[in-house]
Amino acid sequence: MSDGSALAGPDGAPRCPWALSTPDYVAYHDEEWGRPVHGDDALYERLSLEAFQSGLSWITILRRREGFRAAFAGFEIARVATFTDADEERLLADTGIIRNRLKIAATVANAKVLAGWAPGELDALIWSHAPDPAARPVPKTLVDVPAVTPESTALSKALKKRGLRFVGPTTAYALMQACGLVDDHLADCVARGAA
Repeated sequence: MSDGSALAGPDGAPRCPWALSTPDYVAYHDEEWGRPVHGDDALYERLSLEAFQSGLSWITILRRREGFRAAFAGFEIARVATFTDADEERLLADTGIIRNRLKIAATVANAKVLAGWAPGELDALIWSHAPDPAARPVPKTLVDVPAVTPESTALSKALKKRGLRFVGPTTAYALMQACGLVDDHLADCVARGAA
């Protein structure tokens, strides 16, 4: 049984233990997770997918990501902002995504809010909550990786204050991890500092 420290992956290189259960996770861990993501549409996609993940395993979302992209017009804020009630009903019947009425409604509503923001405003708001990397200890085991931080709580509050939904502190922290605002790859992980 693992103590939560980095484990050898399929190529023998040490990785975060969560990344080793499927090849999909290994690729996501090595190529995407923790690498900086910028751009309003790209961050809207990640924020939406993290909201859909709430209460589910990330692999469930990862394996349906292309279905989500097709269903939500590539997560282009301007396009999703035009979605109607009929589009939401269509999405509820789409087997390529997670068919949760509240999460679908929140994704569409968030696009409508974001469509009124200036270009780059979502990017700037999210990245303004990135903590100083020098002030954070490097995690040695999974026990050292928090689920919520003061910065994710502040980001959640800022997003909610601006009208966004399904953006609690845990979802905000998952976004921060996935989009490279923090580097939570374990100290011995081959992907640590790769961004």
